[in-house]
Amino acid sequence: MVGRAEPEAGSPAFLQSALPEVMERIRNAARRAGRDPSEVVLMAVTKGFPRETAEAAIAAGITLLGENRVQEAELKYAEVPGPYELHLIGHLQRNKARTACGLFSCVQSIDKIETAEALEQRLTERGKLMDVLLELNTSGEESKSGFRSGNDLLSSLESVGRLPHLRVRGLMTVGPLTDEEDRVRRSFGSLRELFEKVRSAGSLPGFTVLSMGMSGDFEMAIEEGATLVRIGTALFGQRGQA
Repeated sequence: MVGRAEPEAGSPAFLQSALPEVMERIRNAARRAGRDPSEVVLMAVTKGFPRETAEAAIAAGITLLGENRVQEAELKYAEVPGPYELHLIGHLQRNKARTACGLFSCVQSIDKIETAEALEQRLTERGKLMDVLLELNTSGEESKSGFRSGNDLLSSLESVGRLPHLRVRGLMTVGPLTDEEDRVRRSFGSLRELFEKVRSAGSLPGFTVLSMGMSGDFEMAIEEGATLVRIGTALFGQRGQA
């Protein structure tokens, strides 16, 4: 008897098979941490997959999607019907701020005051508000974006928070690329501590989002307090080579 072929990565069939398992893993991780699973939001990351993958995710009821690059998102999501929110989770170049303002409801990767100011200028032109998260490089890896320390982030937070067209909603990080669980948990735990410090100060209404965890480490992220996990491979399969 010939075994059934695995569904193709990025296909609706792959997502249909993978989504229930991912949701169950999210629920189980939350329960292990004594949390309500409804506190954790799933973002489907469609980076590297075609428009059809994004449409399949929306058809499956996923309403929060993420992309790493402005140009790829612009091509992929043109005229894709909703309802959904699209977030930028990759580094934003300041010369892409105008396009980003028209595409995304949130930029999760603010790592410089200058980037926030570029967005503010373009949002002012449009008369539009936008949610943002501040990204912290918790791994210390040079290849990753983000503020280099918690102190750097905190010193910039007040300035970003004063920009009238930006709403600072929380913090984001990308965990270290390692199999060492202790390092990953320290990365997430350090961001949670910073998040709680800012939230307890009470100066930023709506500061509720702790975005951390991807396909390889989202369960640990949830156990360490994530309210939003960014998942691509576990939902859609391995991306093709760029």
